[in-house]
Amino acid sequence: MQAALLYLTHRIPYPPNKGDKIRSYHLLKYLSKHYRVYLGTFIDDERDWKYVEEVKAFCEDACFIKLNPFAARIRSLTTLLSTKPLTLSYYYNAQLRAWVDQQLKRKSINRILIFSSAMAQYTDCACDCHRIVDFVDVDSDKWRQYAEAKAWPQSWVYRREAELLLAYEKQVARNYDYVTFVSEKEAGLFKQLAPEVADKTCFFNNGVDVEYFTPHFDYANPYPGDAAVLVFTGAMDYWPNIDAVSWFAQAIFPAIRAEIPRMQFYIVGARPSREVTALAQLPGVTVTGAVKDIRPYIAHAAMAVAPLRVARGIQNKVLEAMAMGKIVIVSPQAMEGIYAVPESELFIASDANQFIDKIILLAKENRLTSNVGQAARLRVLQDYNWTENLTRVDSLFADNVGKKQIK
Repeated sequence: MQAALLYLTHRIPYPPNKGDKIRSYHLLKYLSKHYRVYLGTFIDDERDWKYVEEVKAFCEDACFIKLNPFAARIRSLTTLLSTKPLTLSYYYNAQLRAWVDQQLKRKSINRILIFSSAMAQYTDCACDCHRIVDFVDVDSDKWRQYAEAKAWPQSWVYRREAELLLAYEKQVARNYDYVTFVSEKEAGLFKQLAPEVADKTCFFNNGVDVEYFTPHFDYANPYPGDAAVLVFTGAMDYWPNIDAVSWFAQAIFPAIRAEIPRMQFYIVGARPSREVTALAQLPGVTVTGAVKDIRPYIAHAAMAVAPLRVARGIQNKVLEAMAMGKIVIVSPQAMEGIYAVPESELFIASDANQFIDKIILLAKENRLTSNVGQAARLRVLQDYNWTENLTRVDSLFADNVGKKQIK
């Protein structure tokens, strides 16, 4: 009989249509083949309730808790005068706590995988189990970046969260057998911040479903026939994405369009904020909102852009575009954690002028059909295979005495 494993995620791991869900879904899919999975998770989007049965199919048992983002935000703000990170209050639920306690008492669970630091609060007493927490990113550093980008009083709130969450991340890392991250660079940052737990800090890369994200299908063209399109894909209620497309549309794209009038900028992603929706008023800019399938938008774009100024971990949008053989132009922040050869497999632009110059040069040199896209897909095939990367999780669980380090 397969061993029992408790898996806790801060958001239902389906559908795999945004960064954290892509990783948590593939983890669930992989774990279900090797363990009897007991899943505890939140649902913070009413539209995701329709996926409950699909997720249950991977599990021995599962608990789904409704999370109202507005109520959770208000609840977390009540802890501002404490020394507790807002993140923990945001994701605390007594019903989920009771369910977890019940599973640990009634089931022969001796393995626990926590997805994101906020969920570690539910298994802080399960010291007899072999526990791994997948931090994915160094969330505390993300809040630090937010603090630097925002004005007071938001900057104060974000700086407070960065400091308190880092202290909590260190506490969890001390108490758990291993902590994992999405990339070697992300793990390296945490080792610098918490050198006392460097020996139990490791990583496994994300992957890409290369059979799904492939350039070899005949996708219908969603763009006007004569358009040369720059495309950005992502969840458009996520502040780093909002900041990225706002900066690109306002500070970069007008100069590109002045030089190449048929160039258009498409922002493709669900739940666009009012700030993003307003960008559609700019010449040549289109905001699609949610689309059924993002692959046609990537396949028929001239280039994919990822001009993020705030980022942590690995940008799946970059890997997906590379898997589809696209030329991709990224900021250094969006490049972090991705192994690829600049100028051969993708292109890096450090500021607005570099984005402008590089995109115009690529378009005018007609390098859109060069071998760069082929090399990009090959890189993904070599280094971003889900099955191969997730075998590291098995290696960690197999090491029940907590002494083996995956490098």
